[in-house]
Amino acid sequence: MDFSNMSNLRELFAAGGPVLILLILLSVYSISVILERFFKLKKSIGMSRKLISYTRHSIHSDNYEKVADVCSKEMTKNTPAAHVMMALLEKRSLPSSELKEIASSVIDWEVTKLQSRLSVLGTLGSITPFIGLFGTVIGVMHAFKDLAGATASTAGASVVAAGIAEALVNTAAGLFVAVPAVIAYNYFLSKTNYFGKELENIADEIIFQQKRG
Repeated sequence: MDFSNMSNLRELFAAGGPVLILLILLSVYSISVILERFFKLKKSIGMSRKLISYTRHSIHSDNYEKVADVCSKEMTKNTPAAHVMMALLEKRSLPSSELKEIASSVIDWEVTKLQSRLSVLGTLGSITPFIGLFGTVIGVMHAFKDLAGATASTAGASVVAAGIAEALVNTAAGLFVAVPAVIAYNYFLSKTNYFGKELENIADEIIFQQKRG
């Protein structure tokens, strides 16, 4: 075991202080949100696409009983596409304009549920660099305080440079938290918006087929 590395880590944590501990906690929370959203979206979108693919032939064949039966089973699994399709099938006697409003409302709600907690990632991506900068400013202040308290024989650039170098760990930590959070936020937002378009497409197909029939 390399005890020198452990000693360096202890010095790093000591240099970062409470701000570094806060950033580490925020990093753990951010990663947990990213993983939770990743698996949630993968499951919900994957199940919805399978449902759409499976029922598309029945929709174009006007076999709505089969579609409704499959959707009712998928609704117990909280599949977004099933909620959209069932909402249209249950109200298929209404005019197309009203059906489109119903579809839009349900789709907006389903996409909103999929986008829940994304605001957390957006917030972390925005504020953690500033938290890191705040920690760095505090570290620099301490470094100059040490310089002011140093004797003439020991005062010099090395005194303040060491303190500043250690203080910059908070800036690095802030960026370490922010970059993955921003990337994940943009990725999930793009993915859910695209999925919303897929739901709109299948809704339009159902509405068109029902009124054509």
